[in-house]
Amino acid sequence: MMSSVRLPVALLMCATLLSACETPSREPLPESAVPDARLVLPQPPASGSAAQADDDRIFRETRALKDTPRWALAQKDADLEVPHLVRDFSCSVGYTLDLAKAPHLAIVLKRMENPIIHRTSEAKHYWHRTRPFVGTNLPICTSPEGLGLHSSYPSGHTTAGYGMALLLAHLMPEHATMLLQRGRVFGESRIVCGAHWKSDVQAGFLNASSEMDALLAAPELQDDLAAAREELRAMKVAAPAPDAADCAAEADAAAHSILSE
Repeated sequence: MMSSVRLPVALLMCATLLSACETPSREPLPESAVPDARLVLPQPPASGSAAQADDDRIFRETRALKDTPRWALAQKDADLEVPHLVRDFSCSVGYTLDLAKAPHLAIVLKRMENPIIHRTSEAKHYWHRTRPFVGTNLPICTSPEGLGLHSSYPSGHTTAGYGMALLLAHLMPEHATMLLQRGRVFGESRIVCGAHWKSDVQAGFLNASSEMDALLAAPELQDDLAAAREELRAMKVAAPAPDAADCAAEADAAAHSILSE
């Protein structure tokens, strides 16, 4: 039986990298396809350390963002349904990204699922870090249901969002700067939301980077990655422009980094 820590992570990553996409069958990549995050990541800040004090400060200060446009963006970024997650990067490329028109991209995500679930869950279970809102009455941007109250490190949402940014940047290098900026904002949304400590999000960036570095080099994915690149290129021809208000909110968030506070 899955542990209480592993189950929320599995559900999180399944929702992120699989759920709504029906694709032709491909073998999933093995768990060993990505590095062991327990060895790659530094340990989370110790109780009483300066780093934990900084985490505490930022969590409390960002509660003042409740009901602001940045809070609304954090709520939007909390939705990890896979078509929604892909669409979140539309402003970065200048046209609406529609996963329904990119079946090979969906195949790539499906095949990546197994090692990402395993390694991220493994790390969360290993460190068993309590989330920042636990034991407080301070607001968070989503329901705590399903989050796993002691599975804060590393941030799975950040791993998913920044991982998507890295994947799309690999497929569309001409848009890499803006895609990676949006990936950074996506991770910062977890701090704004109150679901993660600052250091959880920083670990999520590193976790995503180490995982995607290995996965994007996997020989088994190269044909589908090449096909996904062409799907995204073809999509641009007729795709509608992204919502201007969404793009303005993302640009403002990018210009006011939570990590620099």
